[in-house]
Amino acid sequence: MKKIVELSNVIKEYGKSSNSFRALKEVSFDINEGEFVGIMGPSGSGKTTLLNIMSTIDKPTYGKVLLDGKDLNEFKGENLAGFRRDNIGFVFQSFNLLDNMTVRDNIALPLTLNNVRHEIILQKIDTFTKLLGISDQMDKYPVELSGGQKQRVAICRALITDPKVIFADEPTGALDSKYSSDVLECFKNVNSRLGITIIMVTHDSNAASYCDRVMFLKDGKMHGRLDSNGNKQEMFTKVLDMLAILGGSDNELL
Repeated sequence: MKKIVELSNVIKEYGKSSNSFRALKEVSFDINEGEFVGIMGPSGSGKTTLLNIMSTIDKPTYGKVLLDGKDLNEFKGENLAGFRRDNIGFVFQSFNLLDNMTVRDNIALPLTLNNVRHEIILQKIDTFTKLLGISDQMDKYPVELSGGQKQRVAICRALITDPKVIFADEPTGALDSKYSSDVLECFKNVNSRLGITIIMVTHDSNAASYCDRVMFLKDGKMHGRLDSNGNKQEMFTKVLDMLAILGGSDNELL
């Protein structure tokens, strides 16, 4: 199976060498194309730092990160921005939608900025909004949508560029349990039907139970992984057990 993300001895340090803080400590793993992977760990474990490095927002101090076989250390400036635009989609807890634009225009924005032809944009919007169940919301503004609908729009916007990977940082953190389940079902549907790799940081055991695999960080180091057999309830129980071993209740994993 093709590896889409490869990390080798990744170290991330902040501050000057005489008084530096090591947020990630020799982290190594691979993620295969088409996987839905969760990353969990206590507060301060390095989850968001790891996500930022994999998604080109930040760079490692030492070590190597490959995305679709390309060494991210070799990209700089406009080349890095172009690689990110063409290969990566982002979904955030806060949705990051533009309030003065309709749903249609929010979704179209990445392609509009890239000067893609109007008819192609409309065709892609039609395909992805039907998949995510929001095709009847196109003329509304974000303020008129529920939290779950806003996140579906954000997922649609992430999909519109046909990314190799979608990185999701606490995508259900601002949602209640019903909307969270709806959004997670959307992720699962996108992953299974389109084969797009999804890497999600979450503190929510229920969210993690949707994943094919969950990796656990503590103090900047990998502390195990769980693989799903397709049974959500079993995975949920396994995640809770692992969190108990790591220390800290589910609510503390923020």
